[in-house]
Amino acid sequence: QVQLVESGGGLVEAGGSLRLSCAASGRTFSSRAMGWFRQAPGKEREFVAAINWSDINTYYADSVKGRFTISRDNAKNTVYLQMSSLKLEDTAVYYCASGRYSSSSTGYDYWGQGTQVTVSS
Repeated sequence: QVQLVESGGGLVEAGGSLRLSCAASGRTFSSRAMGWFRQAPGKEREFVAAINWSDINTYYADSVKGRFTISRDNAKNTVYLQMSSLKLEDTAVYYCASGRYSSSSTGYDYWGQGTQVTVSS
């Protein structure tokens, strides 16, 4: 099994920056990708970014490309989401997930409990 714990969420002003962390524990596999998703109130969960755990390939949703950066520290079994130029519409609960390199939530089988990101004006 893989256990994922997100941290780093909080309240930030529009235009500000925030870095989310997702620490993985238990069994981890170098071939598994990591992804970030988010879910705003009243909306469906949407893809944010993904990174191949065994490679350097990354993929971003159009809505965050150029503003967010996904990265990893394999020594710490941790994936990060550096968020900058935050917008009000970025407000959501952010989830990290482990699975196949994909922009679809169906490609992931392990999920963290989420961390709240609130962007204020």
